[in-house]
Amino acid sequence: MANHCASAFSCPVDATISLIGGKYKAVILWHLRDATLRYSELHRRVPKATDKMLAQQLRELERDGLVDRKVYPVVPPKTEYSLTEQGATLIPVLDAMCQWGEDYLRDS
Repeated sequence: MANHCASAFSCPVDATISLIGGKYKAVILWHLRDATLRYSELHRRVPKATDKMLAQQLRELERDGLVDRKVYPVVPPKTEYSLTEQGATLIPVLDAMCQWGEDYLRDS
């Protein structure tokens, strides 16, 4: 939460939603939970995201200290994304969301 002030949130749930509530943020974090991925790999796993939206969501996750971006000085450029230690603390939250979603879809 590098750029956020605790007083900006009305409750802890508000803080969590502010950090992972973007259109694709939780999905991006979910895909990064087990692997470091290049931008193109992430885009294949989140095909509904436009390039602009995916890049924006990744920038915000990086800004908030949840995702690490590593750029390799090669041609063509190689960029990899991974969870930071702080980002990895969200894995239990994402697992719970996944389980809830599976139960919901099964019971619907």
